[in-house]
This record gives sequence, C-alpha cells and structure tokens, in this order.
Amino acid sequence: MRKGLMGIAAIAMMALTGVAHAQEKKVTIGVSIPAADHGWTAGVVFHAERVAKQLMEQHPGLNVIVKTSPDPASQANAVQDLETQGIDALVILPTDPDPLVNAIKEVKGKGTFVALVDRAPSVNDNSVRDLYVAGNNPALGQVAGEYIKATTPEAKVVVIRGLPIPIDQQRQDGFDAGIAGSKVEILDRQYGNWNRDDAFKVMQDYLTKYPQIDVVWCQDDDMAVGVLQAIEQAKRTDIQYVVAGAGSKEMIKKVMDGDKMIPVDVLYPPAMVGTALEMTAANFYGQVPVRGTYTIDATLITKDNAKDFYFPDSPF
Repeated sequence: MRKGLMGIAAIAMMALTGVAHAQEKKVTIGVSIPAADHGWTAGVVFHAERVAKQLMEQHPGLNVIVKTSPDPASQANAVQDLETQGIDALVILPTDPDPLVNAIKEVKGKGTFVALVDRAPSVNDNSVRDLYVAGNNPALGQVAGEYIKATTPEAKVVVIRGLPIPIDQQRQDGFDAGIAGSKVEILDRQYGNWNRDDAFKVMQDYLTKYPQIDVVWCQDDDMAVGVLQAIEQAKRTDIQYVVAGAGSKEMIKKVMDGDKMIPVDVLYPPAMVGTALEMTAANFYGQVPVRGTYTIDATLITKDNAKDFYFPDSPF
C-alpha cells in the first residue's frame, strides 16, 4: 500500500511540474474535513494542512483553504462559505455523508471539481463527485475477520462498531464475511462512535455482561485505547487479543514490540486526504485524468512488516 501511495504521489508530482505555463494558473481548492475530535481525524487535519502547504509552495497560483467542522450542520455551512469564496475544486471528507449530499451536489452543479474522501454517501456516483479516494472499508472488516477466523476459530467475540453511517456497515459486512464458515460466536455489537471514551464505556458494559470473552474487534485504533484501559482496570485475563484498525503509531508500536494484546492492526491511513488533494491539484496543473475511484489497500500489519508503516513523528 505504501508503494501505491508513493506511486500516485509521484504521478501527481510529475504532472504538477510538467507544464511550465500551467504553473501560473490561478486555482483555489477548498478542503472541508472533520474537526480533530480524535486521533484519526487529527491525522486527517495534519495531512491536509501539510499537503496544502507543500502544493502552495510548488504552485504560486494555487490557494488551498482548509476548514474543519465538528458536525454535519456546521460542515454544510463551511462548504457554502467555501463556495462563496469562488473555489475551483472541493476536497471533502464528510463528518456524515448523507446529510451533506445536497450541499456537495450544489457545489458540483456549478461545475466545481469535487473529490470525495473516505466517507461516501449511500449513492456514491458522478452525480456527487468526480473523484473518490478511500480506504477499503469492506476489506478493513474482512481482513480482521479472517485473522480471527484463522487464529481463534472458536472465539467468543465482542464487536465495537463506529458510527451508524454507511462505511460502518461496509466494515461490519466485511467482518461477517471474514468469519463466515467458522465457529466464531459474536456475543454483542455496540457503537463506540470511533471515540476512546465511548469505547471504554462499551467495553466496561461487555466486561460486566460476559464472563468469558476471547477477542475484541473494534473498527478504530482510538477505540482500542479505551478497550485496553477497560480490560486492564477490570484485571480480566480471559481476553486473548484485540484487533483494531487505522495504523496509528501507538498501535503499530505495540505490534512491533510483540504486545500479545495487539498482535496485528489493519491499515486505514488518514493521509488519504493528502492523496486526494494531490490528485485534485494534478487535475488543474497537470491536465491528467483523475476521475474515478482510488482505493487504498487494507493491509494486515504484523510484526514482520510493522516497521514499514511506523512514522513516530506523525500525530496519529
């Protein structure tokens, strides 16, 4: 996956630097993303601002405006505000996609290039966006499920879901496919809202309700932090391991160090927003075809390959 990101970045860079007169083109790109309310979104904000700065240094005519929003209503307002500033393109990672569809379609209807990142609405086609960049949500769940099926095929498992939005269901469906045909028993599924405090409370509830739990699957590394805290506080020794996802430096370090509670992680990098921004800029400065879908692999991070995904200076 890392090579894939490097490759697309290289293509974008060559396209961006290939035509001298295009460097003078005036282009404004609006970036609308969730506020940094937990680790993964903090990574999104970091990479959006990092890549925006790099691209503006490379192209004097480029202006990138990054706006963060805590909820769908404020994000809809932020999109409208960007629209009034005369943007040529919108790169948007929605807080919740379906409530924002109308705001996005309004922008696209005026001829603005739209790159949708990560969270797709129920109908994700060219009526909503020109470009879609995302991790592989079904595979994130399936890879986790297949690991549990292969490692502990008769495990009693509790599941902590994310938010009740389409990508959560995609991950859940993928997980169910991954454990299909095994004797893995799902004891419970509750939402942890991709939040470590909420996941801590859900895990406390599970620990009270179920005297025997073998494995925990939670969709997000932030939630895994809360899960581990709850297990430690309860002094439960029956839980064999936790499988999460995203590829945070904290969880990857645990994998590298051979932590028995975090033997693996599943990659879902917040840097994908930077990939979307680079490809959007390439649309204007490189005149390369960037329409369609770019999907990032949900790589299983193990002790053998963890060093390839460990970036200690990252905020996530």
